[in-house]
Amino acid sequence: MITYTFSIANPQQQYIQLEVCFPTEGKSQLKLKLPTWRPGRYELGNFAKNVKGLKVFDANNKRCQVRKEDTSTWLVEGIDSASITVHYSYYAAELNAGSTYLDTEQLYVNPVNCCMYAVGMEDMNCHVQLHVSEQWKIAAGLSVQDRSFTTTNFDQLADTPFICSPNLQHQTYECQGIPYHVWINGNIQPDWERLIHDFSLFTERQLKAFGEFPVDEFHFLIHILPYSAYHGVEHLTSTVITLGPSPQVFKRLYKELLGVSSHELYHVWNIKALRPKDMLPYDFSKANFSELGYIYEGVTTYLGDLYLLKSGVFSIDQYLDEMQTQLQKHFDNHGRFHYSVAESSFDTWLDGYVPGAPGRKVSIYTEGCLIAFVLDTMIGKATHYKFGIEELMKRLYFTYGGTQHGYTETDVLEQLKNITGQDFTAFFESYVHGNASFEPILTEAFEAIGLELVCEPAASYSESTLGCKLQRSNGTNKVHAIFPGSPADLGGLMLGDEIFAINSMVCQSDVDGWFNYFEHEEKQVSIVRKGKLIQTVIPEVNRTFYNRYNVKELATLTHEQTKAKKQWMS
Repeated sequence: MITYTFSIANPQQQYIQLEVCFPTEGKSQLKLKLPTWRPGRYELGNFAKNVKGLKVFDANNKRCQVRKEDTSTWLVEGIDSASITVHYSYYAAELNAGSTYLDTEQLYVNPVNCCMYAVGMEDMNCHVQLHVSEQWKIAAGLSVQDRSFTTTNFDQLADTPFICSPNLQHQTYECQGIPYHVWINGNIQPDWERLIHDFSLFTERQLKAFGEFPVDEFHFLIHILPYSAYHGVEHLTSTVITLGPSPQVFKRLYKELLGVSSHELYHVWNIKALRPKDMLPYDFSKANFSELGYIYEGVTTYLGDLYLLKSGVFSIDQYLDEMQTQLQKHFDNHGRFHYSVAESSFDTWLDGYVPGAPGRKVSIYTEGCLIAFVLDTMIGKATHYKFGIEELMKRLYFTYGGTQHGYTETDVLEQLKNITGQDFTAFFESYVHGNASFEPILTEAFEAIGLELVCEPAASYSESTLGCKLQRSNGTNKVHAIFPGSPADLGGLMLGDEIFAINSMVCQSDVDGWFNYFEHEEKQVSIVRKGKLIQTVIPEVNRTFYNRYNVKELATLTHEQTKAKKQWMS
């Protein structure tokens, strides 16, 4: 067994002290590694940058030789005892759903960030001992006894985040005999009755879709923060969620709490129990490339929100608001003309989750969500509304979930053909691996269930007429997006430019108002670019840019639309 001991001698310094004891099994050297990434975030994390003061001692307390081989690998040599103990400190100053954090009121750990493993010993049991105050409560996805818990292997340890804090609040609910725990950490008075009611509804509906749950219990570990935050990370027996600011969590942010919670719960089936072949088993030492992000994140984004509608937690208007957000992200991103969702999935490892180079790539969440929606209506139509995408995911789960081989895109296509009798190869070539326009297939999909895709000019003059998006920051108006070929583009505006004046009128407080004021005149714009004042003329053309997309319910439905909509919503 490998033993991990966590201590927090000076929490105000935000360094966690770790001791890891490895059996040597007669070996004279061991290769130790710290994971380079974490599940749920398919990009390199470089966690080793937080490691300080690493030292290794044998069972006789003799210092061992340590040589670093790469950024996250240490080779321990000259071992002459039955075990070694690795001592190091880990800097924990970032608080999000996938990080590790320490202060005077809490110890929050994602073990995948800070726990080393020995190459060749990944399948050994791991025992975790927590040296924290007896007054602190502990929330984790596994049973904790005497401030400790044990996992069957390193993979399970890496997938078991925990929170130690005196401020934890806890409630439970049960669905189909399975206990679900809700832990809330933060300065807030939860509306427990409302939360448990709504969580129970979407949990029951997801369970109905699969007929079983992959694990015996589940824990929602929710950090409520006093500042703006929104993040969730999936684990097999738990999820960690950060949300804030605190006063808004049960007000305007409540729908966000429901959305991220439903999304992360669905991940228990889709990516934790059911995983692409490319990612099974996880290799924490390097990137685990996959083009299937449109399944493990896109389908989850789509169904996470749809289950809130199907369970009655969301009204149709609330659901369509969420769908409108995805539509707008899609149509505003010119990366859709250049990079497919499959390519963008592979490249999360290249530039992570930041926007990156303008117009280069798309989001696996947004594009995958819209593809899932279209497939849902196509499956419905092909099966006379007996099945939808839920059936596809159910068959993938029972065929490939929990196995050691995972699924491939070929398997997805095969299951689609089994369900519908149709070949979806051409669809995948055009919309998953190609850059075909989504607008026709979205229009058709919405119409099939009695909805209408509506396109209207943006209310903002700078967006609709000039083709540039402005961001108000510290009293300035910065250009943060430009539509290719728009007047803003032709007029020479660049990302980061600050619009200072229009036709010699200073306009820092009302750019759109001044653009409208000079609507029928030539617009000489003064901009500040990297410390220089520059003049340029912005032309106008007879078209609109950055149109607003929305979805509306049709006033009258055909018999088939009524049937399709009922199946889609139920």
